[in-house]
Amino acid sequence: MRAVVVVGASLAGLSAARALRARGYDGRLVIVGDERHRPYDRPPLSKEFLAGDVGEDALVLEADGEDLGAEWLLGARAAALAPGARGVRLADGRTVAADGVVVATGAVARTLPGTAGLAGVHTLRTLDDARALRADLARGGRLVVIGGGFIGAEVASTAYALGLDVTVVEVAPTPLSGPLGAEMGGVVSGLHADHGVRLLCGTGVRGAEAGGDGRVAAVVLADGRRLPADTVVVGVGARPCTDWLADSGLELGDGVVCGADGRTALPGVIAVGDCAAWYDPATGGHRRVEHWTGALERPAAAVAALLSGGAAEQRAPRPPYFWSDQYGVRIQFAGHAAGADSVTVEDGTPGERDVLAVYRRGETPVAVLGMNQPRLFTRWRKRLAAAAS
Repeated sequence: MRAVVVVGASLAGLSAARALRARGYDGRLVIVGDERHRPYDRPPLSKEFLAGDVGEDALVLEADGEDLGAEWLLGARAAALAPGARGVRLADGRTVAADGVVVATGAVARTLPGTAGLAGVHTLRTLDDARALRADLARGGRLVVIGGGFIGAEVASTAYALGLDVTVVEVAPTPLSGPLGAEMGGVVSGLHADHGVRLLCGTGVRGAEAGGDGRVAAVVLADGRRLPADTVVVGVGARPCTDWLADSGLELGDGVVCGADGRTALPGVIAVGDCAAWYDPATGGHRRVEHWTGALERPAAAVAALLSGGAAEQRAPRPPYFWSDQYGVRIQFAGHAAGADSVTVEDGTPGERDVLAVYRRGETPVAVLGMNQPRLFTRWRKRLAAAAS
């Protein structure tokens, strides 16, 4: 293998490039990114960067002096896998030939239909998104966040600290019930009420209304209620960027379907990061892991499989892990809440938001949640990782 192209210049793509060099690959390495920015860190976009506490220099992922010996094609969008999957065709007509392809194109934020071009309505996925939203939050006023997931909750927390009047709208009866389960999702989302942020659950959004200046003026709920708004953030999840692979021969579902080692149905092609639906032995199905830790750690296993043709020793991936900072509380989670039939509070008090909760299937721990419980959480996370391996 003398040429590898990495399609995607964010954390997962950078992690794959680093893994290639760490394993001794010394051939041509091309990194393609549709944004014009070098790889940057996304978690601060909804928190420290959005609040203005850190600048763009704090987001840089590459170390000082780091040189991967790569050719960077930034501002270049991938259009298709080249015939035989031995390379990538770009939207500008160029083709990058390669013996191996790393698909790391990530995901794109879902939008609210009918709001394209409406000033004051934002999604938050990229650095450019965060720049635009930060400028609007500086105007103050009323913010409506559509979606009570982690991104929406973090934006709400940041905006609250900036002094905005904040309302969060969530279609589910309980926010975060998907990743955390209904009981603990209710505990974590209680942080909004603790700080006077309005949380409206169990109702969808019909659309947004524009004012006379062409800027958003209100959000209209499915039940007809109208919420005045100066700024709106749509945080209703993301879809994998796989459109360019439609005729590639890859199996596509909710992402690029691949094995537990990241290998796809096409030889010489692996998938990593938010666009990859890896096989998870713990659940017996394929799932995307849209978390920073997965984008950092999992590419190493996929690169090992790519370079060895699949002959490398495979280790079970550590249970998914993510964290969130909201209203001064550090929230950490590891494992699979969906696989549990019970959850118990092992330490702390839900009302004080200092909980350590363990999810179990029968007697077997399958997940752990910590709120301001870093030491206990770390111990339990190690136990879960040891059981998985």
